[in-house]
Amino acid sequence: MNTTPLAALRCVLFDLDGTFADTAPDLAHALNHILQQQGRAPLPLLQVRPFVSHGAAALVAAGFPEVRDGDWLELRRRELVDAYRQQICRDTTTFPGIAELVEALELRAVRWGIVTNKPAALTQPLLTALGYWQRACCVVSGDTLPLAKPDPAPVLHACQLAGVAPGATLCVGDAERDIVSGRAAGCRTVVARFGYLDSAECPEAWGASGMIDHPQELLAWL
Repeated sequence: MNTTPLAALRCVLFDLDGTFADTAPDLAHALNHILQQQGRAPLPLLQVRPFVSHGAAALVAAGFPEVRDGDWLELRRRELVDAYRQQICRDTTTFPGIAELVEALELRAVRWGIVTNKPAALTQPLLTALGYWQRACCVVSGDTLPLAKPDPAPVLHACQLAGVAPGATLCVGDAERDIVSGRAAGCRTVVARFGYLDSAECPEAWGASGMIDHPQELLAWL
């Protein structure tokens, strides 16, 4: 059990999609572009939103649930990524309260970074467009290392880059893989319930240190 006093926490690591940034509108737009290319009707944002944290392959599977051809689905995934890259920050914003939280962390000299399964080719331009690329003390993308979340390696790498021990680090995410990765790395973990959780998910069973419904609730942990 992690017994690090809350006051000793010196770094916060955020998941990107569904925790730091609300990327669902632009990813839904990219998926609907592919659906329309294939003669399908577009899907409403609320139907697409729960799949966003699970990556492009999950989005394509949600759009074409009856298709079992792996090669065909992979081609659609690549098309979706290309469409998304072209308009990566059209409607994306940080979640309400994230900007204020980041400012509060920086004022308190608490380091913060991003650990995401999003590939670096998408992570950097998105964070740059949002104005946070230069401000994060570390950014670990899905292809930075051979292993991605839920493996602990990306979180441990982020801690190393930040110069902060895992025991003094808090990982925040809206998917089970975020919590599993953080716990395995020896960090405290918090579920972002404002993210892209599906109604069928049970975050209470993930073993997180806590849950929040708004980003600024994290300040109580510091």
